[in-house]
Order: sequence, then C-alpha cells, then structure tokens
Amino acid sequence: MKTTFTTCAVLMLLVISWTKENSSIQSSTIGDENSMQQNITSVTIGTQVWMVKNLNVTHYRNGDNIPQVKDSAKWAKLTTGAWCWYNNDSATGAVYGKLYNWYAIHDPRGLAPTGWHIPGDSEWYEVSNFLGTNAKNAGGKMKEAGAIHWLDPNVNATNSSGFTALGGGYRDNLGQFAYINFLGYWWSSTENGTKYALCRRLVSYGGFMDRMTYEKQKGFSVRCVKD
Repeated sequence: MKTTFTTCAVLMLLVISWTKENSSIQSSTIGDENSMQQNITSVTIGTQVWMVKNLNVTHYRNGDNIPQVKDSAKWAKLTTGAWCWYNNDSATGAVYGKLYNWYAIHDPRGLAPTGWHIPGDSEWYEVSNFLGTNAKNAGGKMKEAGAIHWLDPNVNATNSSGFTALGGGYRDNLGQFAYINFLGYWWSSTENGTKYALCRRLVSYGGFMDRMTYEKQKGFSVRCVKD
C-alpha cells in the first residue's frame, strides 16, 4: 500500500510539472500575434482560402512594431506603415480588427502572418467573379447578414460564402473616421501609381462589390489569403 501511494504521488508530481511547462509554451505561442496560424479561422471560396476575420496585428512578421498613430495630423503626413482602431477605440478593434494604411501593406517586413499574404487586385477579382458576375452579387454573399455590424437594411446580405465581412468604416487621408456599419473597405496589395492603391468596398445599401482606387494614407481593413 505504501509503495503504491508513493508511486501515485510521484506520477502526480510529474503530471503537474509537465502541465505547467506545456501551458507556458502554449501561452507564449498564443501571445505571438504573427505566429497565430493555430487561431486563424478560414473559409475556402473556390480555389482560395481566406481569413474569416480582419487582420488585428501590431507587429510585422519579423517582430518589429507597427506604430499606432492616433493623431489625425500625424496620420495625414505618414509615408510609412501605421495602424489605428476606428475612432481610436479599442472596443471597435475587438470586433472589426485594425485599420492599416497602405504603407503597412507594402512594408517588406511583412504584415500578414507566415503562410498568408495580402491579396492582390487579381485575387480580389477571382473571389468576386466566383461569387457573382462582375461582382454584382458578390457583396451580398460576403457580408454578414443582419443589422448588428451593418446598417439596416443590409441589402441582399446572406454571407453564403462564409467570408463574414463587417462594415468597419475607414480613416481618410486627413485622419478622420467615417461610415462604420455603413461601408467596409479592404486593401489590395496592388498599387495604382505612386500615390494610390486599389481596394474593394462593400456597402450596406447593396449586394455588389466595388473596385476602387484611394490614397495610400487611408486606413482600411485587411483580409489575408493563404499562400
């Protein structure tokens, strides 16, 4: 009996030690935003695999910090990568993710987690063409249904693709915030000249997807597609 009790006690100590060690490793991995593959929810649309949530990282892939810029005047003058929450409110970030300027998209240190990348214009075209002719019906299939994160009426929203797009609004090139729940903008990695880049827009009042060109200083949401 004594021998059995001693053996059980030793085994319990070993289990406790192993649990603590591996719990520490797991917490460290979860805390690394850009090594978060195990936490990424994705959806396959056609031949592409997309993240289901907007990007929400504060570091480039190599670990370097991406500056958070709250001041509107500073934001307007940026020519390097930066992020913000809509209205500089962390509560919006928990739902809609962060807004990034295009310079963060283009930074060679990498904004997307390992194994993922920011979609180019042709990749956005591919998903919109798969879901709807000339993107006329793609938006409704990509928008979250209902009126929680889109204004009512959220026209033609079915989210049948599983993309779950939210109306995260944007930050303009002067640093002002606008149109949360009314519009959603997502950067592509494709430039259009030295001052502009291409993006996609979804709206609460229609089921289409727009292809648009805006100043690189604007703050838009970011979705990643698997390499």
